[in-house]
Amino acid sequence: MGDDAAAECHEVAAGIVVRDAQVLLCHRSPGRAWYPDLWDLPGGHIQAGETPRQALARELLEELGIAASIPPEPEPEFARLAGADYNCRIWVVTEWTGTPANLSWHEHDDIEWWSSPALAGLKLAHPDYPDLIRRALA
Repeated sequence: MGDDAAAECHEVAAGIVVRDAQVLLCHRSPGRAWYPDLWDLPGGHIQAGETPRQALARELLEELGIAASIPPEPEPEFARLAGADYNCRIWVVTEWTGTPANLSWHEHDDIEWWSSPALAGLKLAHPDYPDLIRRALA
């Protein structure tokens, strides 16, 4: 990541997409500037004028082709992760229409459903993901 990216705080929305006691993760392409070659939650940057919920719905439609039901206000997000250069709001997504597919090959080179025990050997984008996913699947 370049110096400009490190100085800017990225506002991000992500989803823990759950089906049959598994979570859908996206493998970030090795050429990505931000967190390359790691498994990550689907989602992305919040654009100007969007709420975090709107951004997550848009990102899930763009990346996976699903129209997700995001818990409405005033239901808070499931979790929030923050670092020096990002603030990420996370929701658990259990209802959607459409069949998830990798529609963003420039961002992800794979998507896959994972059970909580299978996360142990994965290179994940954040060290808190296993705990968050276990809680979401409980």
